[in-house]
Order: sequence, then C-alpha cells, then structure tokens
Amino acid sequence: MSAPMTPQKKTALALVGVAVTMASLSFAAVPFYDWFCRVTGYAGTVSVSEVAPDVILDRTMIIRFDASLEAGMPWTFKPQQTLMTVRIGETAIAFYEATNPTDRTIGGTASFNVTPDQSGGYFTKIECFCFTEQVLKPHETAIMPVTFFVDPAIVDDPEAKLIQEITLSYTFHETPLPQDQAAAAALPLEGAGQNPIN
Repeated sequence: MSAPMTPQKKTALALVGVAVTMASLSFAAVPFYDWFCRVTGYAGTVSVSEVAPDVILDRTMIIRFDASLEAGMPWTFKPQQTLMTVRIGETAIAFYEATNPTDRTIGGTASFNVTPDQSGGYFTKIECFCFTEQVLKPHETAIMPVTFFVDPAIVDDPEAKLIQEITLSYTFHETPLPQDQAAAAALPLEGAGQNPIN
C-alpha cells in the first residue's frame, strides 16, 4: 500500500499541472489570435476572398502603400506606387518591388496590416505575394502584385463608414529557404575555384 500524498507533494503536482496547462495555452494562443484577427479585422488584419464583390459603389477610397524591412533583412523593398484612388467594391492591383543586393539566395515572408484598424475587416485581398514565401537569388529583383478591393459593407459600419484613406503596410522578414532551394544555394557555382584554360 502506497503512503498517502503529503500536502507539499499535492501542491507541487498542482503547480506542475498549472505550468503544463499554461504552456499548452501559450502555443494555442498564437494561431487563435491570428484566426481572431483575420475574422474580425482586429488590429488592422485584412480579410481574404477568392472573388470580388458584385457591387461597386460610386464612392472612392484613397489607398496608400507602405513598405519596410525587419532589422537585419538585407533586401531593398518599396511600393511601385505610393497611392491610388479606387471605387469601393472595385478590384484593383498594386505592385511592390523587392531586390536582393547580396551574393546569396535569401527567402523572405511579408507580414502586413492596414490602418486605421477599423478598416481591417473591409480591406480584402484576392491574391498577394504575402501569402507565400518569396525567394530571391543574388542581385535578383522581383515585381510582386497584390490584388484587392474595399468591401462595400464598410459604408454600413458606424465606426468605419467615415474612413476616406486606408494605408496598406508590409514588412519583409528573412525566413529559412525551402529545403530544395537551400540545398541548391549551398552548391558551389559552376566553374568556381577552377583555373581558366589557356
């Protein structure tokens, strides 16, 4: 027969249980927060759609474009246009430009948000370079599109209907290369280290 558990052991086990539960919740919190932001537009998180709306309003919205880099990301990155005026409900396309000025292949992923925050649920992307990792070879430049619209439902939102300008901001972060590209990048250049034939 085992000895009864002392109060100290019960307390220790309870604390371990709390620690395990808190650690589990912390891992779950990130995807839950991401889902919550995408569904509600909270904190300027935009919506995603596969189709454009059926209604295009006469009212227009000014869209401004912003670009930045995470500290240590060696690319250059900029919007090709600083602003455009679109009709609410109209599908529009804008372009960003990224250049890898280094001598190595670099992968990058763009995080994004819009301001003001209340517009997040109504600024909707159909296609975007930010949906997937971008990989640039040494000294390569890429022109990257984003296709979007402003949902006509914005005019029915008491907090968002007075918005006249929306700023779309991207920040590029360096990310590990996909396995196949990382292996290719590790290979020596053809002919490197060989003496030229006279």
